[in-house]
Amino acid sequence: MTCDNTGRSGSHQSVIQAASMPLFECVPNISEGCREWVVRALADAVSAVQGVCVLDISIDRSHNRSVLTLAGDAGGLSDAVVTLVERAVALIDLRTHVGEHPRIGAVDVIPFVPLGGATMAACTALALDTAKRVGERCGVPVFLYEEAATVPARRNLADVRRGGFEALEDRMAGPDWSPDFGPSGPHSTAGATAIGAREVLIAFNVNLASDRLEVAQAVASAIRESSGGLPYVKALAINIATRGVVQVSMNLTNYKSTSMAEAFLAVEREAASHGVAVLDSEVVGLVPTAALPVAGAAHLRLRDFTSNSVLETRLAACGWGQALP
Repeated sequence: MTCDNTGRSGSHQSVIQAASMPLFECVPNISEGCREWVVRALADAVSAVQGVCVLDISIDRSHNRSVLTLAGDAGGLSDAVVTLVERAVALIDLRTHVGEHPRIGAVDVIPFVPLGGATMAACTALALDTAKRVGERCGVPVFLYEEAATVPARRNLADVRRGGFEALEDRMAGPDWSPDFGPSGPHSTAGATAIGAREVLIAFNVNLASDRLEVAQAVASAIRESSGGLPYVKALAINIATRGVVQVSMNLTNYKSTSMAEAFLAVEREAASHGVAVLDSEVVGLVPTAALPVAGAAHLRLRDFTSNSVLETRLAACGWGQALP
């Protein structure tokens, strides 16, 4: 489910006062979606950090995964991430975690994104500094990915997460998977964390009117870039047991080159070739106005989509009315 929230922050006034500073987005993915109180506790801890505003909290029971969307200055976000990982280590045990989404850590992935006045170079520097702090203070190994990657084989997040938490110890025992920061082996309960820098990404899921996982797998394979499909699209098939349907879960890494509408139509077309219709779709986290089709959210059959699902709306509520370039 995607929870309705107001993106409250304990340091709202200080955030507004710092609005002239370079602004960054941070989107931590947490391996917990069944115990809502844990996710809320983590969000509350982050919202208490000066210079940070919690824009959105998305909690998904089917994936057993949650996504926080944060915005703030570099120092505030770095402090917030360290606080988040410290609390998550205490509250989440991956040895008992079961979910549909791939993961290697209690806080699985932490991307930084440049917004108003921020550059990718500054974003990468922020990722490196934060990764070092997390490795030293939290006892969790950190792999750098995307623009922050120091090893070409780790640039793609899917390569970093291959095998999940369960395969992490064996992988890290090999010569090619020493972490960038932190201990040489995985944390016993919190695994490892991937920290990186990237542009705005749209987490976009399309649900099929079927429980046939093989159909979703075929569709995901046909549309993802790595299989010769749409550029800037990553896709995998997920079983949504709570609804009795299957899902094509996508990351659109460049929505200006491959739009949500194009991805939706591609899924619809491929599913139809297997005799399956599209049921609806959903956005995880927030989406920039520019990424939405001219015809509006209804064109994509988006579930539970409101103005609070739009990135600019949430930024304006925190005092950044013109934060996106």
